[in-house]
Amino acid sequence: MADPKGFLTTPREEWPRRPAGERVRDWNEVYVPGGLLPIVARQADRCMDCGVPFCHEACPLGNLIPEWNDLVSRSDWRAASERLHATNNFPEFTGRLCPAPCEAGCVLAINQPAVTIKNVECAIADMAWQEGFVPPRPPDRLSGRTVAVIGSGPAGLAAAQQLTRAGHTVAVYERNDRIGGLLRYGIPEFKMEKRHLERRVGQMRAEGTRFRTSTAVGRDVGAAELRTRYDAVVIATGATAWRELTTPGRELAGIHQAMEYLPLANRVCEGDLECSPLSAAGRHVVIVGGGDTGADCLGTAVRERAASVTQLDIYAQPGAERDEEAEPWPTYPRLYRLSVAHEEARDLRSAPAADADARLFAASTLRFSGDTQGHVRSLHLVGVDAGRRPLPGTERSLPADLVLLALGFSGPDREDGLVDGLGLETEPRGTIARDRDFATNVPGVFAAGDAARGQSLVVWAIAEGRAVAAAVDRHLSGGSTRLPAPVGPYDRPMTA
Repeated sequence: MADPKGFLTTPREEWPRRPAGERVRDWNEVYVPGGLLPIVARQADRCMDCGVPFCHEACPLGNLIPEWNDLVSRSDWRAASERLHATNNFPEFTGRLCPAPCEAGCVLAINQPAVTIKNVECAIADMAWQEGFVPPRPPDRLSGRTVAVIGSGPAGLAAAQQLTRAGHTVAVYERNDRIGGLLRYGIPEFKMEKRHLERRVGQMRAEGTRFRTSTAVGRDVGAAELRTRYDAVVIATGATAWRELTTPGRELAGIHQAMEYLPLANRVCEGDLECSPLSAAGRHVVIVGGGDTGADCLGTAVRERAASVTQLDIYAQPGAERDEEAEPWPTYPRLYRLSVAHEEARDLRSAPAADADARLFAASTLRFSGDTQGHVRSLHLVGVDAGRRPLPGTERSLPADLVLLALGFSGPDREDGLVDGLGLETEPRGTIARDRDFATNVPGVFAAGDAARGQSLVVWAIAEGRAVAAAVDRHLSGGSTRLPAPVGPYDRPMTA
């Protein structure tokens, strides 16, 4: 604890964002370049080095937060990087994308603003790359065992890196043309520039991990055939089966799933397309779904110069303060939070019909109506109570030339034939069934990440990737492993 009074004398200060009017004119990350380092040491000083650091429990990775906070406050970046990477393969991802449940569990957050743990983490990761503290770590010797990892999102990449470093020969199969899964084609460039992903993939290649892109297991390569070629298989395909909205008018043109829309915008940033075929430019956009994917669609539509863009959230607007009875500390509370996309929409007045920023809260879609050519032109909605029951007299309509459905995901996609080709058992909600060792009903086949857990956070995906790697290593070595397993398959976030 470098400054015993830091939490008393220093206010919380976050990485400053560029002005909304400036940042929506490009696809670069929203933060002021170089704006974090001048403040991060003082923010790390606010950490109280608690006797019982609840931030550890709130983070599924078990990040050693007080340790690297202390090291950052002393400007010992190399040691801070070592402590951070001891529990997290990709802190530059979580430092940008994770909603920071660790900060909700910060003891200081009982009666003060929490330590800016996420910002400190990001600063360490960026400094580590800048100073060369994260060279490739190839294994000293090979085990002679082979592993196929299906899916290259955060869970698959974490599993692959851990297993490669343990000495196994690992091949990652990805159905898209580039590595990264949702990190590549689901997360917009303004939230995480893809150079961070490319850098990690380059490190993994140098360590010996092999990558097979444009290869859908179950379609391009038989699932059963792949199982016979490898000593173990890890399924980390994510939960890509999106939820549908079955309301009248759904068949109209111009209504698309969020994951049909977002990848095209990312491909424009990659240089594959000059303009997205689903561009929001000049169109009235309505996003159905109040979560992070909906916010990603919002920020993307604003950058594409939508005429207007409104986001519907079926839940009531949350309060600004924690409800101590319903969501006591250190659980992660549902609060009114202003994401970068909502801040932009508010400042630029992109949603004139919205209650707050770009959102209409407690709103449920009734139906769509269109023109004579069969294209959507308006969305009809109704206000709802806490039980999602329609409130009489609250019907209204919004102009809608483009409707984006961001209703979440139920489990892995079944169309490629991977699940059925291997004969995998599934849970009632559609996820892959597994036991306490992450093993499926098929010998030698393991499942991790959203494909088995269900839709979750990037930090949980990385934790599951590390844990399934330990399970696979134990399976291949005959019962022992030195790899860490931060979570079990049935672990869940802290709740009241």
